Amino acid sequence: MTKIAILGAGSWGTALAVILSRARKPHEISLWVHSPSLAESLRTQRENKTYLPGVALSTAIQVTHNLSEALSGAHVIVGAVPSVHARSIYSQALPHVSWETIVVSATKGLEPATHLRMSKVIVQCMAQAASTSFSKRIAVLSGPSFAMEAARGEPTAVVLAAEDGAVAAQLQEEFAAPSFRLYTNDDVLGVELAGAMKNVMAIAAGACQGLGLGSNPLAALITRGLAEMSRLAVALGARAETLGGLAGLGDLVLTCTGSLSRNRFVGIELGKGCRLPDILANMRMVAEGVETAAPLLALAREHEIEMPITEQVDAILHRGKSPKDAIRDIMDRPLKRE
Repeated sequence: MTKIAILGAGSWGTALAVILSRARKPHEISLWVHSPSLAESLRTQRENKTYLPGVALSTAIQVTHNLSEALSGAHVIVGAVPSVHARSIYSQALPHVSWETIVVSATKGLEPATHLRMSKVIVQCMAQAASTSFSKRIAVLSGPSFAMEAARGEPTAVVLAAEDGAVAAQLQEEFAAPSFRLYTNDDVLGVELAGAMKNVMAIAAGACQGLGLGSNPLAALITRGLAEMSRLAVALGARAETLGGLAGLGDLVLTCTGSLSRNRFVGIELGKGCRLPDILANMRMVAEGVETAAPLLALAREHEIEMPITEQVDAILHRGKSPKDAIRDIMDRPLKRE
């Protein structure tokens, strides 16, 4: 039986544990929880009341605060941790990883300090444990997937991207569940970039709602946001069709319109005039777009790619610009062809 270790018991990590416990193929599932008190709560109450309330945890899910215990004998490691903490956690996991281990990143963001995608962070962390070909053992899970809906068993379709088609196919079979459909892709770069960029666009979408704007600006934002995302992704070597698929357009629409979107919530509160520190202080879960906007903009400037929406979101988040002024500046940009 395949052992799958999930690192991180936030909403998505917990949801993945629940989904995999219902998979067509049986697994040994281990869920690593960073907080000792939360781990004890999950073990005794079989519910993550902090991040995924109302969803029961199967007794097949082994909950632990001990990283060594969680990873011991694991064939597949799924990382569902915030991008800002990913390097530290993967480095701690290093002693328990072999060249045969498959690592799946379920984090949608860039490392703030280095601007690296999560797969690159994993490669750097795991280089000591395996040969330079370890990148072939890395996969990325992304797509339109609110944790609560997926955990409740609502039909969900996602993308599983890996350089090695055999690894992608193996994980597709392992992870498939009655209400959880996976499509494979070998454009790891495109899938990861799309997952990071759509969070920034969702903050902009939320700001529009917070300002009391209607459907016209939201439709324009999603459309021009996708164009912006595609420009950067293609310039870096991704395929345009990836941005038009589940990881790109699908996740963009979900995050910009869905009431469960954390990034959209941040934007709504900013549009209402709330201060970012106050918004974040009242959130239990991470909104990846907040930390992703700056490194994404730096990446775009490095490659001389225009990303006007990202630029304005960064100004709102980190330079105190008002959402109303940001929208005016976007509308006042020079006229051009679509």
